[in-house]
Amino acid sequence: METANPITEAQLVELNAAVEKIKAMIGQVIIGQEQMVDLLITAILADGHVLIEGVPGVAKTLTAKLLAKTISVGFSRLQFTPDLMPSDVLGTNVYNFKTSEFEFRKGPIFSNIILVDEINRSPAKTQAALFEVMEERQVTIDSVTRKMPPPFIVFATQNPIEQEGTYRLPEAQLDRFIYKIEVKYPNFEEEVNILKHHHHKGSSNDMDLISAVISSDELISYQKAVKQVHIEEKLLEYIAKLVHRTRESKDIVFGGSPRASINLMNAAKAVAAIRGRGFVTPDDLLFVVKPVLRHRLILTPEKEMEGLSTNEVIDHLTKAIEIPR
Repeated sequence: METANPITEAQLVELNAAVEKIKAMIGQVIIGQEQMVDLLITAILADGHVLIEGVPGVAKTLTAKLLAKTISVGFSRLQFTPDLMPSDVLGTNVYNFKTSEFEFRKGPIFSNIILVDEINRSPAKTQAALFEVMEERQVTIDSVTRKMPPPFIVFATQNPIEQEGTYRLPEAQLDRFIYKIEVKYPNFEEEVNILKHHHHKGSSNDMDLISAVISSDELISYQKAVKQVHIEEKLLEYIAKLVHRTRESKDIVFGGSPRASINLMNAAKAVAAIRGRGFVTPDDLLFVVKPVLRHRLILTPEKEMEGLSTNEVIDHLTKAIEIPR
């Protein structure tokens, strides 16, 4: 299946040089977490939103902030709390006594990269404020629709849902994220290096070490180039077959939607691009299959009681379907 204008070698070289600059910047502060960084970069290139889950203190928020600072675009941060209202996110119409008219005051969502910290600390009403803007890149208030300027990407962090004071995200919200990244604790060597870093940095601020290495226009051009990465028809059929199996599995109540298939394809293209190739391989697909699918699958109550995880179910599905080579 040929794309109209395949990505060129020159575009791949330029894109990879930009990715290496971003990684070098972030690597000055973040120890380990290479997979999370790769997934975040590919999500940006695939123009997708990301949900980052992990216990407090594993650098979820810091990594997202650092990555946003490497790109010369607008950035805003929202701290979700139980008393946060939708108008605190989107904005509201305010009466101007001088002009005797209502004026719209934009909320913090009106930016390019948005960090929503602890998204599952707010109830469903506030979470629902993100539905339209994440999917359609626009906000409608009082029948007036306002478009978001590209690029527009949401990074959302959340604590594990078992923790006190958290609300489970609705399925419609989860499906709008290209990835759910699960951030684990660092290993022993990484933790020693983290301690050394914080010991030697003294009173210096980590954010001061980071500067923008790519512009907004460059990012948009990279996103367009990634769409032109080649993917063979047999791999498209594999994606469709895998997602269909999630809907047919006896272990799963709700499987992946067509959006899951599209996200899997786009994510694999981005992975291929940062690996310096203009075509997708099976390994690119396998690298992103869990982050793309894990938050979209709802297991049966019986399987949840048995302690089966979505990651294990995805493993079973990928092993049961032969991937084309």
